[in-house]
Parts: sequence; structure tokens; C-alpha cells
Amino acid sequence: MTAPRVSTAAASASKRRDSKLWSETFDVRLGAAQPLSPKEIKRQEAIFELAQGEQDLVEDLKLAKKAYHDPMLKLSIMTEQELNQIFGTLESLIPLHEDLLSRLRDARKPDGSTEHVGHILTDWLPCLSAYTPYCSNQVKAKALLDQKKQDRRVQDFLQRCLQSPFSRKLDLWNFLDIPRSRLVKYPLLLREILKHTANDHLDRQHLDEAMLMVQSVVADINRQTGESECQYYKDRLVYTEDGQRNELIDRSKTLSCHGELKNNRGLKLHVFLFQDVLVITRSMSSNDQPVSYQLCRQPIPIRQLDLEDLSDGEIRVGGSIRGAFSNNERTKNFFRVSYRTGGQLQSHCFQASDAFNKQQWINCIRQAKEAAALTGDQLPQTGQCPETGVSEQTGPPQQSSTVFIVVTRLTTLLSLNDNKTHVSIHCSSNRQLFGHSYVWVYEHRRMGVAPGQASPLVL
Repeated sequence: MTAPRVSTAAASASKRRDSKLWSETFDVRLGAAQPLSPKEIKRQEAIFELAQGEQDLVEDLKLAKKAYHDPMLKLSIMTEQELNQIFGTLESLIPLHEDLLSRLRDARKPDGSTEHVGHILTDWLPCLSAYTPYCSNQVKAKALLDQKKQDRRVQDFLQRCLQSPFSRKLDLWNFLDIPRSRLVKYPLLLREILKHTANDHLDRQHLDEAMLMVQSVVADINRQTGESECQYYKDRLVYTEDGQRNELIDRSKTLSCHGELKNNRGLKLHVFLFQDVLVITRSMSSNDQPVSYQLCRQPIPIRQLDLEDLSDGEIRVGGSIRGAFSNNERTKNFFRVSYRTGGQLQSHCFQASDAFNKQQWINCIRQAKEAAALTGDQLPQTGQCPETGVSEQTGPPQQSSTVFIVVTRLTTLLSLNDNKTHVSIHCSSNRQLFGHSYVWVYEHRRMGVAPGQASPLVL
């Protein structure tokens, strides 16, 4: 199953580098007369990690252009138009990060320590809006790259690069996805600096402002990227009859998850869970066109969908329920969705690749049903927050209620201060499950919650 905008491959890039600590660069002979406290040392390490990450990113972006883009263009392995689609606005990100790296280096004192970074970040962070077109283009870029990999010349070139030392055993897509991986890491880096910055430190106020800014920027980019990804897959749907067209698909702006499942006859299907409708398709590919998805059943509205978790062995290939079967015929990781319309029952049994994948699908569908229910008569009257566009309860905030959410993708990150209790919770469909003051946005990695798990938040 694919949850949109989730990617961990690019994160491995930094792990394959030789890491260096700030303490290894600090020259105590040029430092202050008073030794640094353990807290200040950790603060310097966090600031150094931010700067070191910028240097690594600049190197990787330049490498992607020099080792992949330029040779493929020169050797006519791909056309300029194809390369522009795959690489998007990557080249424009290089001077952006060179600028931040230069500012961070200039702020360094002779001994290697840095006193203030908050003002640098508040001035620079608005530049991250340049990521919107790059991230929004990634789904199309990945589809075209996968298509071009069928070409023997492209395949040979990329394989040679992969075997070369400069690649660090990362393929082209890993390099193209590194900017997005870096983007979602900024809130984590800032939180680490804040964690080791005293409340009375002169840098504190600027860092607090920077945290709010980066959360807002990442959330906005995440939203627009999700809408672009959703639109891409909507455009790739192929309708075999007019009756399959559905207004719920047309008006969907987010895609909760999608991926390959098998039915109880072993046929591979590609299933899309949009915000209000489940769409069952078969993928179709050709050498000169991106993969398209042909609808093979009527779309199922989430509000009217019934979900059933099937026990292992409850169904066997061919569809017999609880019949006599041998051990070889036992099947695992099935769940059923059904939908009654016009007096007829439409029922589908899906098999996931493993138990974890099955649970992710079940959690995603349950979450979509809960979100759909909350947008109906059960929702209190709401207003619109002008800064975020998120609905807000008009009544007084409840300080001690608990709400459960199911996290299905990486979204905006972490809160500023642990002692704040007012939060806004955003689910993967970009709908608010429960809202209060818009002060902080929590992210599931901070709380140690894996994708697909239910996470309790006390408000």
C-alpha cells in the first residue's frame, strides 16, 4: 500500500556519509574563557547538524545534475523535455540552500560555535515556498522515470551510475527525493535546537517564530503536493462505461492511500482510497505511456461502505467461505468491503501482501469512514481559520478530552513546547478530526507512532 508523500528511501542517503560532530571541530583554545555547559554543547551540535545537512544537500543536488541530468542530455539518452519533467525545478533549489549554508557559516565564531541562528532562519524559511512546484511534480516525475527505465539505454546508464562510487549505492530516484526528505526534516532540526536553547536566551524568540513558520510552510507544501498527486491519479483513471463516473472522484482533492491487492481469485487489482470513495481498478501499462488504471467495478462511496476484517483461513481461493479445505488452501490477510445499492450487494474480498499491509488498509478505510461521518450531521457548527483554512469549533475548547486518530502518512511535524495542550489534529485526508486553537501541529514520529497505528492525543 502506498500512502501519498511517504518516502524513506532518500533518508538513507545521509546514513551512507561519514558523519562528523561539532565537538570534533571546536577549537577550545579560541573559545570563551568559561567552559561550555553540556546543554550548550548539545545546542551547538544541533546547529552544526543543520549546517552539515545543508552542505550534504547542496553536494547531492549538484551531483544529480552533473552525474545524471547533464550526461543523459549530452548523450541523447533522454530528450530535454523528458529530463525537464523528471528533474523538475531541482536546479533552482541549489542556490537557495547555498544561501542558507553561507549564512550559517558566516554566523560561526572563530572557535566554531554559533551564538544566534533564529534570525537567519526567520529570514530564510519563506524561500522554502520554492519547494511547492518541485514536490508537486514528483508523482509525474516518478511515473516518467519508471517508464523510461524500460529503455535499454536508460537502464544501462542508470545501472552504471549505481555501480559507481559517487552514487553511494543510491539510484537516481533516491537523489531526486532527497530535497523532499530534507524539507520534512527542518521542523525536527529546529525542535532539537529549541530543546537545548534556554527560555531566556536571546535566540529563543526568533527560534519560536521560525518553528511556526516552518510548520506552516511544510503543511502548505504537503497539502498542495497531495492535491497534485490526487489529480495525477484521477487523470490516469480509465472508465469503461459512463456509469462508472462518480462525482465523489471528481471532487476528491486528496488520496489517502493506494496500492496493489488481490481478489479471492488471485487477480491483481490496484485500489485507490480517495477521501470519499474507494475505486477498484486494474493497472494497464505500455512502453510509450505511463501506467493507467481501468475501473473494473463501480466506485464505492466511503459513507456507505461496510468493512469486515476476515480471519486467516476464513476464505479460500475461489471464494468458498468456511468450506472444507486443506492447509495449502488456507489464505491469509484478507478483508472484505461491501456496498448495497439499488437492492443489490456489491462485495469484494481483498488480500494484502502481509498482515501489516492488511492492517494499514483497514486502518485507512476506518479513518476515512470516521472522517466522512464527521463531515456530516455529527459535526458541530464550525468556522474557518483564516490562517490555516482548517475548521475550528466555535464553542469553548475542551481541555481534557481524548481523541484517537490513525496516522497513515508523514505530514506536518511536531509541536513547539511540550507543555502546550491546545493542538490541531490533521488526518491524511487533510480533514480535521478535532480542532482547538491551531497553536501546534503534532506529528506521529515525535510520539513514536508508526503509520497505521491508533494514536491517543490528550487535548
